[in-house]
Amino acid sequence: MNVGSVLLLTCALVAGTSLGSDGGLQPKPKPPCRPGFSESFYTVFVSRDILQGRSILKVKFDACQVTGAVGFESSDPNFSVRPDGSIYTEQEVANLSEPVQFMVTAKGHNLDLHIWETTVKLALAGHPSSTSINPMAREGSINLRGHHLQPRVISFPRRHQSGSSPISLRRQKRDWVIPPINVPENSRGPFPQMLVRIRSDKDRDIQIRYSITGAGADQPPNDVYNIDPVAGKMFVTRPLDREERASYHVKAHAVDMNGIQVESPIDLYIYVIDMNDNRPEFRNQVYNGSVAEGSKPGTHVMKVTAHDADDDTTANGIVQYRILSEMPHNPSHMFTINRETGDIVTVAAGLDRERIPQYTLIVQATDMDGSQTIGLSNTATALITVTDINDNPPEMTARTFLGEVQENKLGAVVTNLTVTDRDQPDTPNWRAVYKIVHGDPQGHFTINTNHMTNDGMLTVVKPVDYENNRSFMLTVVVFNPVELAKGIQSSPQSTAGVSISVKDVNEPPYFPSNPAMIRFEEGVPAGTTITIFAARDPDIFTRQRVRYSKLSDPANWLQINTSNGEITTMAMLDRESVYVKNNIYEATFLAADDGKPSATGTGTLQIYLTDVNDNAPVLVPREAQVCERSRSGSRVNLTANDPDADPSAGPFVFDLPPYPQAIRRNWTIVRLNGYYTQLRLKLHHLESGVYNIPILVSDSGNPPLSNRTVLKLKVCPCDENGDCTTIGAVAAAGLGTGAIIAILICIIILLSMVLLFVMWMKRREKERQTKPLLIDPEDDVRDNILKYDEEGGGEEDQDYDLSQLQQPESLDHIISKPAGVRRVDERPVIAESQYPVRSALPHPGDIGDFINDGLRAADNDPTAPPYDSLLVFDYEGSGSTAGSVSSLNSSSSGDQDYDYLNDWGPRFKKLADLYGGGDED
Repeated sequence: MNVGSVLLLTCALVAGTSLGSDGGLQPKPKPPCRPGFSESFYTVFVSRDILQGRSILKVKFDACQVTGAVGFESSDPNFSVRPDGSIYTEQEVANLSEPVQFMVTAKGHNLDLHIWETTVKLALAGHPSSTSINPMAREGSINLRGHHLQPRVISFPRRHQSGSSPISLRRQKRDWVIPPINVPENSRGPFPQMLVRIRSDKDRDIQIRYSITGAGADQPPNDVYNIDPVAGKMFVTRPLDREERASYHVKAHAVDMNGIQVESPIDLYIYVIDMNDNRPEFRNQVYNGSVAEGSKPGTHVMKVTAHDADDDTTANGIVQYRILSEMPHNPSHMFTINRETGDIVTVAAGLDRERIPQYTLIVQATDMDGSQTIGLSNTATALITVTDINDNPPEMTARTFLGEVQENKLGAVVTNLTVTDRDQPDTPNWRAVYKIVHGDPQGHFTINTNHMTNDGMLTVVKPVDYENNRSFMLTVVVFNPVELAKGIQSSPQSTAGVSISVKDVNEPPYFPSNPAMIRFEEGVPAGTTITIFAARDPDIFTRQRVRYSKLSDPANWLQINTSNGEITTMAMLDRESVYVKNNIYEATFLAADDGKPSATGTGTLQIYLTDVNDNAPVLVPREAQVCERSRSGSRVNLTANDPDADPSAGPFVFDLPPYPQAIRRNWTIVRLNGYYTQLRLKLHHLESGVYNIPILVSDSGNPPLSNRTVLKLKVCPCDENGDCTTIGAVAAAGLGTGAIIAILICIIILLSMVLLFVMWMKRREKERQTKPLLIDPEDDVRDNILKYDEEGGGEEDQDYDLSQLQQPESLDHIISKPAGVRRVDERPVIAESQYPVRSALPHPGDIGDFINDGLRAADNDPTAPPYDSLLVFDYEGSGSTAGSVSSLNSSSSGDQDYDYLNDWGPRFKKLADLYGGGDED
């Protein structure tokens, strides 16, 4: 047998993990429920062979208040954990000669990220519990209980050779499983700080290099731990924080200088020992709770919760609560708190919302089991509202209330009933309900609650009558819509009286029967008294006169006596009138008293008119048409219309008069029933045209009335469908073929005359345009615009310079002229015709001849001025002997005679009217 390798593990001194020499624990108060495993380390001895799926151990996890399910995970893939905490094998383990150690982790499935861990160690049943001691163990090592011992020697898997087969590894039993390494958090160092030393017994023969892998080494968080690759010393490089990570799992490796593994990796579990470095933190700084007033002691009010990030399985994370202060101050405290759970309950009776509506508690949470000396504390505020119960019934503010109301007034508020209720406003405990229990048998009044003030508004819902009731005395009770709380000795309702006086007002007269119905036969003559339509005055305690008048009488048939209401006819009543509906005629009358102010009432009189036979029947239709030839004979269906009612209307009797005799010779009447008859043609053919046939119609009245009606019958040729043709319809209207032709000729002649008139008008317009003006322009009285382009030089300008009237040949002399240019024209730049050139020298003859010559030349010269251009006149002579025009006075001396203006013609008529008629104005 080859000698196996030996691994020496030297543990450094760590604090907080020693147990008593006897292994016992001192009794402590039972801590509150904290979620976690019941044990942090499980050791189980199992048989040599473990079957697949067989349950080995069941770890106990207390979830306490953790919401949702908790899932378990194993760090060893050969073992799994069921949801109930049962640990079983994933595959059969045939040889368990060496102890196995792994971790079980519990995680919440909800948003809670907290993780709980425990260690499970499986050892073979019957295996020696003592471990062999390696002679190479060093001094200074201590065990978990804090006692000095020699380093333990751990056997690793040994190599063996079977026959010529190659060397293979075979797992051997181990002498023990390395317990977890405990490291306190927040250590001050110095760092790096040695934790353990790992050594292989093969380091005597070859050089060994040690390394570690896992979280905290080469995995995040990196470089928390490192190892001396030669000496095998494992160090922690910085302070640890348990609240960031509570445990680490690393593997230690031993390889030779070529990197070949010489030992199987071993698992190292490092637990961070908790220190009390976190204060309890309340989930809320202010908690709101409520409790009903009058609650008994021990009533639960609310719960406050504080969380401590430290380990809740130690005193560092165990929080206890207490109440520091209670406001307002009372001789005895009203509330207490459960030290472990934070539940606040009532401790005394006497909660009264009307006295103290709210309490303020300062609650303190302290860790270290509530130690006030070494524990860390924090505070929060608890606001407790005392909720209202119906412990105060409403009470009337007065024993008797007074009110006043006018008669016949609906919806009037008589008075307001006031109450007091000490309960919380705007709640059913405070709201008042009013009820009339006596004094109003006919239901004239009701009481509505004002939800803002809780007052009761006594309102009239049925008008009261002063003549019947001058006053009322009501009994009213008030109560809450909810019952009083149990144990309240007061009466649930309050009672008061209401005295109401009714004020008299002037009421309008009224008609006892409205509308009033009477029956009369139609045809009653004018002046007949048909009824007395009188009104009554309800004010029986005052004597007042009633006057009558007519408001509505559509046919103006009636009149009423203003004193007594007697109604007489002014015209004959006719049932067939358009104002009669369903045999009823309606008229409206007004009745007014003489009160101050006057009151009026209206009444409607309905007259039912019975029918008499006063209307003869009328033939229907009055016009018809038939075919001049018909296989079935020409026939017309007739009936009659009688506005009278039965039995004065139908059945009707139809007949042809005896004269003229041609009527009965050509036509006959055939009775169809009592209301319809048929007019038939006796001849086979009747010439087209219009025939007037008299027919006698009689009704069934007593005595019967008859009417002679002329039927206008058109006879026309028809088509195969029996309908009159268009030509036939015209012919039937009384126009023959000759008449139609004559009408067409007249239309053609009329159109020709219109055409000739239009042509004549066009010709006349053309002649007017070509014919010269027959009237001398000077005698033309029409308004014309006269242009005067030339003006003389004034009265002093007697020597005419005729050269100024001649057209210049060029503009050179004009451009070079000094100031005083009289006229400048521009001749059109076009090809000019050749005309005789006039002499530029002044004409020796008379000036009149000169002007005439120039006029003739201008008429024949298209280039002569004036052109379509601007003419400039800038010289009017050097002066005048006449005075300034502005010196003329518009006023007349009065002796000027303007009658001569009338002789100047129609152009000066307006001026003659202005000046000649001054004396008349």
